[in-house]
Amino acid sequence: MRVLVIGSGAREHALLLGLRKDPGVDYLAIAPGNAGTATVAEQFDVDVTSADDVTALAARIRADLVVIGPEVPLALGVADAVRGAGIACFGPSKVAARIEGSKAFAKDVMAAAEVRTAASEIIDSPAHLDAALDRFGPPAGQR
Repeated sequence: MRVLVIGSGAREHALLLGLRKDPGVDYLAIAPGNAGTATVAEQFDVDVTSADDVTALAARIRADLVVIGPEVPLALGVADAVRGAGIACFGPSKVAARIEGSKAFAKDVMAAAEVRTAASEIIDSPAHLDAALDRFGPPAGQR
C-alpha cells in the first residue's frame, strides 16, 4: 500500500513510524513534512490547505490512502476532495471536522447535549474582553 500523510508535526512523524512497521505498506510520503520525517518518508512541498494540490499529489504518487493529521486541512474539506477523487482518506469530512476547527461550535454542541464543560465566552472586542475578565475573575487564560 502507498500512503501519503499530510502534516508536519510530531503526530504525523509518529504515524509514519507506525506505518513503516506495517508489512503491507511499501511506500510512504509526507507533505510538507519536516527534517525528522525526511528520514522516514519522501517529502513533498505542497500547500496542504489546498484540496486541489493535495488531491493532485495523491493521484501523482498513486497513493492508496491519505492520512490527514492537522485540523486546518480537515476543516477546509481536503479529506472530502481526496475521497471525491476516489482515494481512500483517513480524516473526517469538512462538516464533521467543524467540531475540531471551531471551539465556539464545539461549545454549542456540548451545551445542546448537556455535556459539562468549562465556562467560556466569545470575545469580539477589547471592551467585551475587559467585561468578560471582570466576570470570570482570576485566574483567566488568554490565547
